[in-house]
Amino acid sequence: MSTPESIDELSLPAVAHASLSAKSSENEREVLELYEQFRGPLLRYAISLGISLQDSEEVVQEVFLSLFQHLQQRKSRSNLRGWLFRVTHNLGLKQLYANQRSEAKVSSDESVEHLDPSPNPEEELSMAQRRHRLLAVVHALPQTDQCCLALRAEGFRYREIAAVLGMSLGAVSISLTRSLARLARADGR
Repeated sequence: MSTPESIDELSLPAVAHASLSAKSSENEREVLELYEQFRGPLLRYAISLGISLQDSEEVVQEVFLSLFQHLQQRKSRSNLRGWLFRVTHNLGLKQLYANQRSEAKVSSDESVEHLDPSPNPEEELSMAQRRHRLLAVVHALPQTDQCCLALRAEGFRYREIAAVLGMSLGAVSISLTRSLARLARADGR
């Protein structure tokens, strides 16, 4: 059995453990702060994907567990807000597809006939025409207006859009007002 050559050899694992523990505690604190700030918006976004409140809550919990692991692995901290929404989107879609697969399996196992909740051909045609009309309006917008609209749809505030695109706040406001008015006219509102 060899003896340590200095006191530093004895305390190195303890120092490393204390440093790791402090980092973990710092990450926990940051995750809790982000949880308080983004739980509601992420939950609303998950619900908007078409999954139940209970499943949405589970998705949000998984998102923050992933965030903690992300921070523990010392990965990028830039744009954590965007990262949270992207992970919520991906996990939410995964949950939605899992729910649809289990519903399809249950419905195929049942012998009772159920009404088809999908739209009839007329409704499908009407929705396709509306989608085509609105997409045509969006594609006809100037590139700057398209970018403003896309960033706003992602939940960016006007000031954030202005910073990203290098525009004034007034220009962003005018662009979004003009774009939304064109979409409303095309939609017959």
